[in-house]
Parts: sequence; C-alpha cells; structure tokens
Amino acid sequence: MDTSGAFPGIDAEAHGQAEAIARSIEACLEAPVPMIPTIIGEGGSGGAIALAAGDRVLMLEHAIYSVISPEGCASILWRDSGKAADAAEALRLTADDLRRLELVDEVIPEPVGGAQRDAAATIAAVRDALNTALQPLLGLDRATLRGRRREKFLEAGREALT
Repeated sequence: MDTSGAFPGIDAEAHGQAEAIARSIEACLEAPVPMIPTIIGEGGSGGAIALAAGDRVLMLEHAIYSVISPEGCASILWRDSGKAADAAEALRLTADDLRRLELVDEVIPEPVGGAQRDAAATIAAVRDALNTALQPLLGLDRATLRGRRREKFLEAGREALT
C-alpha cells in the first residue's frame, strides 16, 4: 500500500525539515551582525519561524506571516482546505495582528492598492524603515546583539498566551 503523502508531517520529518528549521533559527540567533528580517509578501512555512529571530522584524502592511498556510492549517484541523478563511482568522497572520501580538516590531505602510501599485514608493518606505531600525543596533557589540536577540526570540508570543 502506497502511503506517500498521507502523513505530510511524518514525511517532512523523514526528510529532516525540522532539523533544517532548527539550524536556520540557530544561525539567525548566532549571527554576529544586526538582523532585520522584512516580510514583504507571504511567509507561510515552518522555515518562516527563523525570521522571528531578528533584532527587529518589519512587515509590509498587506503581507502575511505564519508557520503554515491557511489552506494547510484548514486541511490539518478540519480536513477541509475550503475552511482556509476560518484558519486565516485563527492564525492571526496579518501585519496588524502580528504587531498587536508583538511578533512584528513595525508595520510598513504600503501605497494605496498595495506595494505592486507603486514599487518606488514601497522600496523607499522599506529603505527608510530598515535605516531607522538599524541605527540603534549599529553601536552594539556582537555578544549584546546575540543576547538581546535570543531573549527577544524566547519571549515572542508570550503575551498572547497570558
């Protein structure tokens, strides 16, 4: 009996995805330079967790960020990918939701109609946000950067649980 694809989590683990994700997080936490992940579109996989290990996390206002897509979540929870809208709401994957949960440090406004409507304005807004976020980090030594980043990562989402 062919069961390939029947148990995606088991299949993913057989291919070492959990270890790869853990190594990505570790690399981000140990980076000796400032890290400012910027979510500009759709971050929707386990690998996206590593982005939370930045000194500051920025996100365009219409981007989404989650460890799983709404369709994948709905398929797992309700065995019905048609419930993706319900899953999206439960996941709280919008920039405003993630800012309220303190998982994103800054939401970057987009031009009316979205980033694709005015690429130059979007690029300028991202550049300005990156420059602002980077300035206070430039004077910190490697040990301080890594220590603060690790503490921030370990505290991520704790408020949402209380």
